[in-house]
Amino acid sequence: MHSPLLITGASGRIGSLVARRLTCEGAPVRLATRRPPGLEGAEHTALDLTDPATWDDAFRDVRTMFLIRPPHVSNIARDLLPSLTRARELGVRHVVFLSLQGAESATVVPHAKVETWLRGSGLDWTFVRPSFFMENLSTTHARDIRDDDIIMVPAGRGRTSFVSAQDVADIAAAALLEPGAHTGRAWTPTGSEALTYGEVADILTETLGRPITYARPGAIRYALHARRTLAMDWEMVGVTTAIYSVARLGKADGITDDVQRVLGRAPQRFDTWAREHAAVWHAPGSGLSDQA
Repeated sequence: MHSPLLITGASGRIGSLVARRLTCEGAPVRLATRRPPGLEGAEHTALDLTDPATWDDAFRDVRTMFLIRPPHVSNIARDLLPSLTRARELGVRHVVFLSLQGAESATVVPHAKVETWLRGSGLDWTFVRPSFFMENLSTTHARDIRDDDIIMVPAGRGRTSFVSAQDVADIAAAALLEPGAHTGRAWTPTGSEALTYGEVADILTETLGRPITYARPGAIRYALHARRTLAMDWEMVGVTTAIYSVARLGKADGITDDVQRVLGRAPQRFDTWAREHAAVWHAPGSGLSDQA
């Protein structure tokens, strides 16, 4: 019997997509979540990476795992590395880690600390460093677009190489299915184009059939909006402000061919993705919510 592939964060955006892809491929999957995700054919285990009482059952018999840093964990040495050390003791040999575009040079981000530890851990590793998710516009910022017809992010005129969550998840799944082919590789999945948020607004305008405006707020205006209107906590306000500042400085526009190289197909285009997700930006009762 093959050892199970352990998927942390299995109820989240990327983890759930990875789990579905692996299940479709017939791979044995162990989903680590706080609650059973209801995915047929998958084993479930309760895992809290900060709680040693949950580690042994989750890591037992696992050789390869998909690691997502829990968003609330910022002290990597104290709150994450002990669980990875225990995973290694119990036989985990390869970690596919969902990192962050530019983590190799942005040493202050928590992802960089995880990468550094993995490089020196004796474990095999694969890093998946996605660019900015298209899905942030259909989740975090959906309310602004749906209700106020604006995109409110402090990215200035900077370009961003948006990537779909599905493309990122498919690359992670490929590494989990064939870890030997991806050992020591750092993949940076991006889209095939880098867009300004003004261009994103133009695409959404055409897609939705109504004017969508890019507000181009400064960092302070955005921070107040994110706190008051989007109800972000201050820590998340700080994180998102920093991420958009990277785009403002012109450092989020890098394009790779990693999706093509790993998956043998082109990455999803933003305009195609926007048409597929148009329903989330239509107000309930508009008569348009079921259109794509």
